[in-house]
Amino acid sequence: MTLADQILEGDRLALSRLLTQIENETPEGRENLGKLFPHTGDSHLVGITGGTGTGKSTLVNHLARYFRHPDHGTPKKVAVVAIDPSSPFTGGAILGDRIRMRDLAGDKGVFIRSMATRGSLGGLAKSTAGVVQAMDAAGYEIIFIETVGAGQTEVDIARLAHTTIVVEAPGLGDDIQAIKAGILEIADILVINKADRPGVEATERALRSMLQMAQSSNRNLITNNNHHTEIGMAEANRSLDQINIEMWIPPIHRTIATEGTGISELSQIITDHYNHLRTSDELIKRERQRLRSELDTLLRESLLARWRNRVPEKEYLAALDKLLRREITPWMAVDQLIDGGFSA
Repeated sequence: MTLADQILEGDRLALSRLLTQIENETPEGRENLGKLFPHTGDSHLVGITGGTGTGKSTLVNHLARYFRHPDHGTPKKVAVVAIDPSSPFTGGAILGDRIRMRDLAGDKGVFIRSMATRGSLGGLAKSTAGVVQAMDAAGYEIIFIETVGAGQTEVDIARLAHTTIVVEAPGLGDDIQAIKAGILEIADILVINKADRPGVEATERALRSMLQMAQSSNRNLITNNNHHTEIGMAEANRSLDQINIEMWIPPIHRTIATEGTGISELSQIITDHYNHLRTSDELIKRERQRLRSELDTLLRESLLARWRNRVPEKEYLAALDKLLRREITPWMAVDQLIDGGFSA
């Protein structure tokens, strides 16, 4: 019986072994993941991102507990992928013990996996998508993906998750950071955690102001794209009405994760967003976009690996030397390497 077969039968140890193979990019891992792929596509992928110190891990801990509690409806199987900074010595996840999620220990309906970024940018590890697919095939209904907390580079999560939650906290310069990070472009839900801190009103005002500016820009774009005629304006008004019906406007929600305050309401918002995606066909669009992003990434990596195997190392180093001497530009180097290589 293969690891894939064992995972489909609910073997948690087999899942752990496969995740290690996926992270290490072994042929066995790729083979088993391929067998599991037809069984994927049923999980709700929830990304949790935000700056360091906003309380993402504590928030994920309480959300997982909420979805597992029988008092809140039928308990769901929950998985957590926690992306941690890499140790500069071992390359492993520094916070691999996930001590802040110890409340979930012993619950067989919860599976937690820490992953090291291993130098990857964007807040995710290179093999995160594969790990998530394995958990999906294993039957976990909600998969929380907590990014590393790298700040302004954490946009990759929006390409992976169905629902992206951006966590802010008062007193961390969030109004400025939010603008730099393009927060409105990736956020489906905005959470102000540590809402008992001073400055929470100012943080909420800043976020709400940016949301209003974004909505106003969308309305102006539709109006300007129509001719200023009676028919054109009527069409613009119908388009705006349709947007108001179909468009999900990111809500701003306050929580105090350490006390569990606001968790039940946030859980309902997460469920509402997933229902919105399904009823508006947006879920299919996001899944297509997610798979396209993964396909493009794999193509880039595969083509680069094949090219490096084909071109002798001395040719590559010759191009690098010419660059160093400023005899060619980087684009010229790429063109010549692809066309046939260099002679020293």
